[in-house]
Amino acid sequence: MGFISRLFRDRLALAGLAIVAGFFVLSVLTPVIAPYDPAAIDVDSILVPPSAGHLFGTDDLGRDVFTRMLYGAGISLKVGFVAVGIAVLIGTLLGAVSGYYGGLVDVVIMRFVDIMLCFPSFFLILAVIAFMEPSIFNIMAVIGLTSWMGITRLVRAEFLSLKERDFVLAVRAMGAGAPRIIFGHILPNAMAPVLVSATLGIAAAVLTESALSFLGIGVQPPTPSWGNMLTQGQNVLGIAWWLSFFPGMAILITVLGYNLLGEGIRDAIDPRLRQ
Repeated sequence: MGFISRLFRDRLALAGLAIVAGFFVLSVLTPVIAPYDPAAIDVDSILVPPSAGHLFGTDDLGRDVFTRMLYGAGISLKVGFVAVGIAVLIGTLLGAVSGYYGGLVDVVIMRFVDIMLCFPSFFLILAVIAFMEPSIFNIMAVIGLTSWMGITRLVRAEFLSLKERDFVLAVRAMGAGAPRIIFGHILPNAMAPVLVSATLGIAAAVLTESALSFLGIGVQPPTPSWGNMLTQGQNVLGIAWWLSFFPGMAILITVLGYNLLGEGIRDAIDPRLRQ
């Protein structure tokens, strides 16, 4: 049974895929389906509860929460994919070089990884953001530059195992150079665990961005983000529950979806890992 067949037989993985695909489609179609301007202020509709006119109610400036949720989905997806893309690129390159060459190169790279792992990731991100202007681009870069260590270790472990396989020895005997062996033969066979890690990493990036925006050092208003919407909602939680409930549920469902999909991909790649 192939990878796709095993993945589609896993109901939890399918649920995760449906959630991820659903939010992706909503983010793409947001300009078409959004009923209002996300920044439009309406003083006559301040803190209106969920209704037919405003599905998720309005905030303390009269802005439609449903519209802002849709635009916030796009922000979260951008942060997740770009940040994980940066992490995968750095982690894959360092892990490949470390695992293939070994020796002093391996020692230097892995000691650097160990040093980076000594710092709590979230506090490291807070420290870096404190010296930078809060923006979505800086958030993407900082999350990506502080989350590549696990991928490095995964790729290194795969390279240590694969570089002694017969197909690699045969290619090396034919005179292939290191770049061709690394990128053309070993790396394609080492990407399975990276795919799983990247899927789970998107969930972590979305959660981190939401936390940073909640603290006021992430995506800045008036740009809608689920995190800064939560911050806005906490001030009127007693009289406008919907301002915190809907963004919180969106974060929960998104993170859950990516985690379910990641676990499903892991089990589909290697069914022996299923417990």
